[in-house]
Amino acid sequence: METKYFKIGKIVAAFGLTGELILQHSLGKKNTFKGVHAIFIEHPKNTFLPYFIEYGRIKNEQETYLKVETINSREDARKLIQKEIWMTTEDFEKHAGKSSPISFLGYHVIHNHEDLGEINEVIEQPHQLLCSISLQGKEVLIPLHEETLKQVDNKAKKIFVTLPDGLLDI
Repeated sequence: METKYFKIGKIVAAFGLTGELILQHSLGKKNTFKGVHAIFIEHPKNTFLPYFIEYGRIKNEQETYLKVETINSREDARKLIQKEIWMTTEDFEKHAGKSSPISFLGYHVIHNHEDLGEINEVIEQPHQLLCSISLQGKEVLIPLHEETLKQVDNKAKKIFVTLPDGLLDI
């Protein structure tokens, strides 16, 4: 079975002189990544390189200090700044906050009884969430707010929406 990955955030800074990284994540709760064997960086497209975690320390609700194998200096750590970080499905499900928007990754969007596709990315904005899906080979952003969101079925991993006319015209 093919491993599936979820984007959880990015490296925003190097910390200290020993190669610690600051990972900004959207898991919805403080996290030390205890029990996570590796994080992944996509390089090249659809190929995920593992970085094995030595330890993690909480910085705040959205950030964690991480030390990974083979990154042992500030210079090595700086090469990873702005790189997006991915987790396997298994690790993601253990560490994502159940009520956080990122927990919608992997859910299917249903509009007028039609399955539009699986949510690949969740983009948080001040007054709404945008969920990225692939529809007919193109990326489509589905807004989730009080007017479009009708129901969330966590058990079936489905989000039911009513979208404005023309939104899905590609």
